[in-house]
Amino acid sequence: MFRPPSTRRSIVARATSLALATLFAGCAIEPPRAIEPVSVKVLAINDFHGNLRPSAGGIRVKDPADPTKTIVVPAGGSEHLATLVAQLRAKNPNHIFVAAGDLIGATPLLSALFRDEPTIESLSLMGLEVSAVGNHEFDKGADELVRMQRGGCAQTPGATSGEACKGPQPFKGAGFAYLAASTVVTATGKTLLPAYHVKRFQGIPVAFIGLTLKDTPTIVVPDGVRGLTFRDEAETVNALVPELKKQGVEAIVLLIHEGGAPTGDYNECPGISGPIVDIVKKLDKAVDVVVSGHTHRAYNCRIDGRLVTSADKFGTVVSEIDLVLDPKTGDVTSARADNLIVRTTFAKDPRQTALIETYERLVAPLAKRVVGRIGAPFVRVPAANGESPLGQVIADAQLAATARDFGAQVALMNPGGIRTDLGTRPGDDLQVRYEDLFAVQPFYNNLVTMTLTGAQLQQVLEQQWQSQPTPAGRVLQVSRGFGYSWDASKPPGQRIVPGSLRLNGAPVAPEASVRVTVNSFLAGGGDNFTLLRQGRDVRTGMMDVDAFEAHVKANPTLAPGTLDRITRLN
Repeated sequence: MFRPPSTRRSIVARATSLALATLFAGCAIEPPRAIEPVSVKVLAINDFHGNLRPSAGGIRVKDPADPTKTIVVPAGGSEHLATLVAQLRAKNPNHIFVAAGDLIGATPLLSALFRDEPTIESLSLMGLEVSAVGNHEFDKGADELVRMQRGGCAQTPGATSGEACKGPQPFKGAGFAYLAASTVVTATGKTLLPAYHVKRFQGIPVAFIGLTLKDTPTIVVPDGVRGLTFRDEAETVNALVPELKKQGVEAIVLLIHEGGAPTGDYNECPGISGPIVDIVKKLDKAVDVVVSGHTHRAYNCRIDGRLVTSADKFGTVVSEIDLVLDPKTGDVTSARADNLIVRTTFAKDPRQTALIETYERLVAPLAKRVVGRIGAPFVRVPAANGESPLGQVIADAQLAATARDFGAQVALMNPGGIRTDLGTRPGDDLQVRYEDLFAVQPFYNNLVTMTLTGAQLQQVLEQQWQSQPTPAGRVLQVSRGFGYSWDASKPPGQRIVPGSLRLNGAPVAPEASVRVTVNSFLAGGGDNFTLLRQGRDVRTGMMDVDAFEAHVKANPTLAPGTLDRITRLN
């Protein structure tokens, strides 16, 4: 059961006031306010996802030699990120390092094995000051998020005693403040974590409001956000503006875990679309700058006259934002940004190197263990019908792991749970280590097998377009022996062709009982597949990545199959 924490949104402001009171003890006046314009440097990242080491994909940008083509630039990793942040800080004594959420969750094994404590330690070490909460901050529930802030050992449901105490030292919690302006404990009406942080630059206050997307409950495990209410993003921010103005704050920066998708390069913004556009247009004009995230894109935009940035993902980019504050009004008079690639040619920060190496020594015996080999690479990019080679093999693995003991006949896998390709690294010899499998499926969910009627199964498939009505939708990956047809010309809710569901060549009657395996995220209604909560005779099995491991071991020449289980019409 969720235990509402006592943290209040004013805690950061009180801490700041206390620090100032201590610094100026015995004085009757506050620090003198600047009389000349004040320049402030805001450094921002988003969607770090625990990538302490550079991600294999780097960042894809336009080829300088031929803008019609793209190239991959090696980038990211906390060692290089810390170095660039330190260099940018040195440009201006008035600085702050911020983030727009998803710092943890869906992380590589190096961080995930220790419940993401290494990532929190790394970002604290490099001086992160505040971050919005993202949806992935709730992957293990609100109590675990609060533990990330405060420190201590894991006590979340399902965690064994001392599970998070495997690190080289006691976990002290984040050295930065998580902000959750729109996440409210339903029973108390108070925010789960502080709503904003106010920092003064030469006496001029600047407020940083942090929040996540209102749809968070539909994309995380429902148990993780039970007892919480996620309010509308713009309404939440606008309601805080009068409160901040009463405190003398005129300069406001929003850190929001929601974003958009532009058509241009990493430091451009042509044709941006997505939720962030409408949110920004609804914001009070008092909000000067928006630092966004969630969509894993890099952009540098002007939306509704305001600067809006996003720094890609995995620590591959830092948004360098330069503000000028009016000493009389305290407001922002100008704002500009430059998205800088965190190139792996930057020197390695020695403190980050030491932290990583400490955890790598602990994780190496598990991470480097050879599981087996595959016969060819598997990619997660779906075809027009929604299927992907990697999605197929994961669904097959989950079916194989639950068929004998639980009678599973069909397995369904959510595409958002497949985080990277398998066997596609440059020079990959197709040998598979445990860390490779974990990178593909980092959420470590139980497999859950249930009974659905044929009619219920068809309705589950209709929900693939419920929250994303475009033809792409969230098409579930299906296991061998099961198939169906869908019509892209039909409206959501009517896309599954009647009578097209087939199991081992035979039609699935509406009244038939079908044993279906999904992961625990889907079983709880994640990604808006709420009908899966109606499953009967529910049985919980092994962890998803363990099923994948067993399948790879049992099939040493695995290779992609034909993407013909799902048929798309029109």
